[in-house]
Amino acid sequence: MANQKVIAAIDIGTDKCATVIGVVDGSTNKPRIVGVAATPSSGVKRSQIVDLEQVIASMTRSLDAAERMAGLEIKTAFLSTSGSHIKSQNSKGVVAVASPNQEIAADDVNRVIEAARAVSLPSDREIIHAIPKSFKIDSQEGIKDPVGMTGVRLETETHIITGLTTALKNMEKCVYDLGVEAEGFIFSGLAASEIILSETEKELGVVAVDLGAGSTSIAVWVDGALEFSTSLPIGARHITQDIALGCRLSLNQAEKLKVYLSQHQKEIPHALKANPGETKAELAKRRRKVDEINLLELNISDEREVLSKKKVVEGIIYPRLKEIMAFIGESLEKHGLFNQVPAGLVFTGGGAQTIGLTHMAKQVLGLPARIGQLKPTDGLTNDIYDPSLAVAIGLIHYGFKHGGGSEQSGFNFGKLTSWISLSSIKNKLERLLALIVTKGR
Repeated sequence: MANQKVIAAIDIGTDKCATVIGVVDGSTNKPRIVGVAATPSSGVKRSQIVDLEQVIASMTRSLDAAERMAGLEIKTAFLSTSGSHIKSQNSKGVVAVASPNQEIAADDVNRVIEAARAVSLPSDREIIHAIPKSFKIDSQEGIKDPVGMTGVRLETETHIITGLTTALKNMEKCVYDLGVEAEGFIFSGLAASEIILSETEKELGVVAVDLGAGSTSIAVWVDGALEFSTSLPIGARHITQDIALGCRLSLNQAEKLKVYLSQHQKEIPHALKANPGETKAELAKRRRKVDEINLLELNISDEREVLSKKKVVEGIIYPRLKEIMAFIGESLEKHGLFNQVPAGLVFTGGGAQTIGLTHMAKQVLGLPARIGQLKPTDGLTNDIYDPSLAVAIGLIHYGFKHGGGSEQSGFNFGKLTSWISLSSIKNKLERLLALIVTKGR
């Protein structure tokens, strides 16, 4: 197989580990998805690793499945990062234009960004992203691309996202033990923005919200630039836990119930209108019928046969959603961004399909809200248009835009010796055995 540029992404979360593999299509010069796998994850709590061995096992299953689908051996991958250790700030940098004719070159842009990166950070933190918001040449502001323009003094305001060094190192160790090099860490809110937001929304002012199982990542865009980033230690798993406690169910049963309710959002009992000739008593009976959730039909073993949909949705799910929206609103208010995001909130992630999500967002925050639709991507289209895969697909697009990826071919067993010489031989032998068994079928 001829060499081709391959971009891989791994999104390890509290609930699932998603691996996506893309190749750059030579005819369109765009990434084409050739491998997708999402497997249950363990060893992660609130988007942070708490058990390395469990995380490595989860990554192994996901990576193997994606590699088998794509027929490619992955060497490098972009990794998502989120959790409460993510913080952001805005910083300014100033440099003198180096060229004698005062024409701004790419080197000048790199120097001014580096100057903006020179911020004081605790020893346990490091910069993940330094993203220019805009440039200023002498007294001219609001410049998006200064290369080729003329000036003496070049300034920039840069959005800097930082993370805890130990959290990033632990993630890097996990993929290294699988024989994969971490090509870069990308904040999950930024990756999600890449695939669910339009340029118009970014210019107008919008909030991208990746509602994961253990955390909620927020990326606020104003005037086409990333203005604020954060990650809240609360997510869709908390809703599941509330249902489990309130209805006295196991976590698996509560998750099944939450998914069922979210898939039947239109069946709201109090919204039912009377049919022609229907009496009030008949309408009330029909509403009670619609309000009933048959636990036996959902294969939920419980001593009760039915639950009230209204009780679960309005009494358990809505209060937790209201709390999440309150946290988002508090972050926007604290940084003076409430009036700068008229395009409202765009939700993605596994929790984006929770019943009543956009309703509560509009009610609590008073802003427009919608579920983000993933931008069209070539390849396995039937498998990737899922909000829970938005971050992983976004990693592919972000990596492609920034020149990521590596030249790779199909599985090369001639490289077996160097592959096994890496750490965690046991994990790699298990992966090799799985590949051999699959090839032999």
